[in-house]
Amino acid sequence: MVVTANTYLPEDEELTVQEVNLGGPALRAGAFHLGKYCESQNNEFVLCRNELDDPRKCLNEGKAVTGCTLEFFRKVKGTCFKEFTQYANCLDKSSIDLAYKHCRKTQAVFDKCMKDNLNLERPSFGYFCQPKVHDSKRPKPEPKKPEVYADYTPYLPDDYPRTPAKYGARFHWME
Repeated sequence: MVVTANTYLPEDEELTVQEVNLGGPALRAGAFHLGKYCESQNNEFVLCRNELDDPRKCLNEGKAVTGCTLEFFRKVKGTCFKEFTQYANCLDKSSIDLAYKHCRKTQAVFDKCMKDNLNLERPSFGYFCQPKVHDSKRPKPEPKKPEVYADYTPYLPDDYPRTPAKYGARFHWME
């Protein structure tokens, strides 16, 4: 993207938001429940990014995703901290690639805690691959208009004299 002097760039205050201060194992441990908990905000953000094709116009949607993520992990910390920490530690220390297969027992304990305390069930396998319809409150963007260039030259008339190519055909295999 080319940036010129006329390009609007958001101020630092608009971009500043509280970060989710968690590492990879913790994010991976809560990923499935987080995805289901913040599904609406995530879908709105992705829809905005794909429709508008300008990240500056989707700052509020991005802040909503971050806020939902912070809210989710605060609830997890308040209700299932011990189970979550055990599961994240298992993912961190059982394999180099944070594989789920080594931690199914601690996963089951964490899932049960989430179901009992937050009434949030772990989504089924393939849940995030299923097609879903997202109802957005934002207005539908207007379709992109084809670009029209002022220096467009019309086609030559059919009776315009055409001289043969100076060095033969461009496509030598078609001669």
